[in-house]
Amino acid sequence: MWKPVLDRLEAQHEVLSVDLPGFGRSAPLPDGITPTMSALADALEDTLDAAGWGQAHVAGNSMGGWLGLEPARRGRVTCAVAISPAGMWSPRENAYAQRMLRFQHRVASAVAPHADTLARNVLARTMLFSGVSSRPWQVDPSAGAESLRLFADAPGWETTLQAMHSEQPRGLASIDCPVRIVWGTRDALLLPRQADRFVREIPDAELVRLPGLGHVPMGDDPDAVAESILEFTARHAREKNVA
Repeated sequence: MWKPVLDRLEAQHEVLSVDLPGFGRSAPLPDGITPTMSALADALEDTLDAAGWGQAHVAGNSMGGWLGLEPARRGRVTCAVAISPAGMWSPRENAYAQRMLRFQHRVASAVAPHADTLARNVLARTMLFSGVSSRPWQVDPSAGAESLRLFADAPGWETTLQAMHSEQPRGLASIDCPVRIVWGTRDALLLPRQADRFVREIPDAELVRLPGLGHVPMGDDPDAVAESILEFTARHAREKNVA
């Protein structure tokens, strides 16, 4: 679901799109390494090193949004855009999110063999993606089918879920780069009130609410997501040059 956003970003920036360890087409972390946010951030920094990148703008959604704040805390990031980042949940919200994610994974695992056929059907597509999208009927069928298969087959799913939901973001007050928190007002997985908790913890963080968009707003309105990232990075690039 990131592709339309990536197309916009790639028109103005060199972009490195990362599959986190154990998800997408990336192998899990080595045996014996628990996929905590710190361990995943280490892997992300290794990827940046391998690409020859020093500091970078980062943008991520959900777990990826939280993960983008980790290298920001370490001083590796020029500016960060965290879209519905995970982690700033109450115990009840944490339990709710886990139940939702486990249900979605069971559904994805059950339908993965028929993903292409189901994703082409607007009613089935609407039902399958309603948990993360406020406009699930407009999810691209091929992208939707691929995301179902990758989600169902993710080897890092269970261990990462357990690790992620056993901790919360740390050291946010030490972040000294510009941060924008972006949240869809119809996020049904991570409730929009969680956005204010990030803003309170991160010095000078901005909050942008995307009216009517869901937890994965890239599929609902990719232009709005791309514009939020591009405007923020361009503004802070200008400010850095002036300084």
